[in-house]
Formats: sequence, C-alpha cells, structure tokens
Amino acid sequence: MNALRQKIEQEIRERGPIPFSRYMELCLYDAEFGYYSRNAEQFGKGGDFYTSSDVHAVFGRLLARQFDEIWCALGSPVKIELVELGPGRGLFAQDVLDWSEKKFPAFFRALQYVPVERSAALRARLRTTLSHHLKSGRAKLGSFDPPAAGPSQEADSVSLAALDADLPTIFFANEFFDALPVEIFSPEGSLRIAARDGRFVETWVPSSAQELEFLDRYAVHPEPGERLEAALTAQHYMRRIASTIQCGFFVAIDYGYTREEQLAGRHRGTLKTFRHHSLGTNPYEAPGEQDITADVNFTTLAATAEAHGMKTQRLVTQSQFLLGIGEANQFADAFEECRLPQERAKVALQLKHLVTPAGMGESFHVLITSKGIEKEKVSALSGLSFGRDETSR
Repeated sequence: MNALRQKIEQEIRERGPIPFSRYMELCLYDAEFGYYSRNAEQFGKGGDFYTSSDVHAVFGRLLARQFDEIWCALGSPVKIELVELGPGRGLFAQDVLDWSEKKFPAFFRALQYVPVERSAALRARLRTTLSHHLKSGRAKLGSFDPPAAGPSQEADSVSLAALDADLPTIFFANEFFDALPVEIFSPEGSLRIAARDGRFVETWVPSSAQELEFLDRYAVHPEPGERLEAALTAQHYMRRIASTIQCGFFVAIDYGYTREEQLAGRHRGTLKTFRHHSLGTNPYEAPGEQDITADVNFTTLAATAEAHGMKTQRLVTQSQFLLGIGEANQFADAFEECRLPQERAKVALQLKHLVTPAGMGESFHVLITSKGIEKEKVSALSGLSFGRDETSR
C-alpha cells in the first residue's frame, strides 16, 4: 500500500477530515514521502514536466541580463541579494550565475545568490549543481525558516529572516506559486478530505469568514456544480516576501489568471496533476507520486504586494518579457556558442518553444513589483518594453 496514503489516513483518524490544502501539502512536501521530497528526478524529459530552464540555458541568460539591468536601476549597489524561490535542481541558478560571471562581471561581483528550496533531495542536488558558486561564497542556500536545531542542522543555509534587510533584494519565482497548496470551494462550502474503507472521501464544511472574504476580493464564488481554488497559501508567501523587501524587486513567472478573467468565465477550476508528462485530474491517485498544481491568481499576488508598499507593473506574457530582453542584441545570448548552421537551427527551435503561443510564451505570465525605486526606472526595464509604442516610452 502507498506509504503516504497510510500516513494521511492516520492523520485523518487523529484529527478528523483535513482541508484539501493540507492534503495537497502532504502529497507534495511531506518530508519523507512527498512528491518533491522523494527524489530530484521530476524535471525534464525523463520526469513529469518541463520548466523553462529545462528547455535551454537562454532562459537563465536572458534573466541574468534583466537582473543586471535591475541592479543598474537600483544604482549599482556594492551588494545585492537575489533570492530564488523553488529553484529545483538549480539549472536556472547555474545559468544566471555562469552567464553573469561571463557577461556582467560588475553585477556578478555584487551578487549574493540565495536559492530557497525546502526539499532535502533537491537541496542535495543544488549543492552539486552550484558547488563552484557555493564554495566561492557567491551563492548560499536559503530556507523560509531557520534550520532545525540538532544534528540535522544545515550550517550552509540561511533563513529569509536572517537576510540583511538593508540590502537591495530581488525575489524571483519561476513556477513556484502554482505548486503551493490551495483550498477548494463549491456552493456547499470548503472541501475536507476524509478516509473510508481504504479510500479518500470528499466532504464539505461551511466556509470561514476569511475564506469568503478572499473569494469576494480576489476571486469569484463558485456556481452550482462548480468547484474553484483559492490561493490562501500563496497570499501568505506573498505577504512575507513583500514585507521582507525594503528596496528591490519581486519577479514571478507562472501560468495563471486575473480576477477579471475569472469573472469572464475563464480559469474556473484549474486543479490538475502531472505524471510522466501526462495531464490528469484525480489528485487522490497515487499520493506523493504525481505533481498536483493549480493556476496562479495574479490578482491575489499583486494586491497583497501593493498592500505591503510595493508598486505593481502591468502583467505581461513570457513571450513579451523575453522578446523585450532579447531584441536589443537579437538573442545573442542564445546563439553565441553556435558554430554550425544545424546548431543554430536547434537553438532557434528551443527559443521558439519559450516565446511562441504554441510553446510556453503565451500561457506563462510575468508579474513584476518593486519597492523603493522610481516608477520611471521600473517601467523602463527591457522586459516590460516589448510592443510598447514610442509615445508611451
């Protein structure tokens, strides 16, 4: 029998029916059996899904160019912290650090890269992937909470609470918020998970005042026969991030929606699973052995950031964002190492996957918020410039 299923059933016996968010938390992040805790092989061709960094190093290289531009907009400080949430195997971090060292040496000398990963298996992979930069001190592993005391304490990690609040900071999150637990609602109330005869059973309880307020402000209420997600956990993380940043930026890339789109009837009920690159809809199948995800509510993230003193830019697609960064030098970051026409053709196809509607270009969006920097300097970033007419520059 599935070990995680037994563990979840035991918790239900002890506590009673649990919120769906708790079930999703255990499936993804249980320290022993959770999907992201069991191993580090979920990504790429041999895993369950791709991220942009799995496609080509140009994704990290373009973001390195944008981070350098942000550093300049912040006045080229002597030191800047770049915190990546959910770095996975560390491919993006490696690409950003390597390309910055090669192309943006002044920015690289100022950079302290902090990948924040809660999975022990993935932290182990990060130590290998980023070994060069960890040894040099250019990178340091991070955690949301202080490392546990005792023999298992990880001396090489730093908690967000321990970051220097006086330093300019960039928070970056690529496909981080879609993997956070969500609550599920229907006209019957808030979803709870019970266990009966060796299987999980759905029950409903009246929604709390906090949950109803969330639906009123950031989402919509479910229609008869409909169930919707509410990203209260994402809101908590965004609140913490915005409170941490005193001067700097937050950049999130993910697939998702705005409240206006929900009101128009889109992105209503987006919970899904991924296993071996196959899309599914049953989160109760093989707990801990499949990814569970939901589209990101960008209205929630933007409003929460603004409530904590940040300024939000217009939402752009990944296509607009990457094309804006790359158009100045015709994507030389992608093609620099190509020596043969067939190499260039292969890279062109990979780049196309990142920026075209048929690939990831239109389904992923980019949210940029900032604090402590002039509005004009933020709006002038190349990632926000694509398609902007001359009169609006």
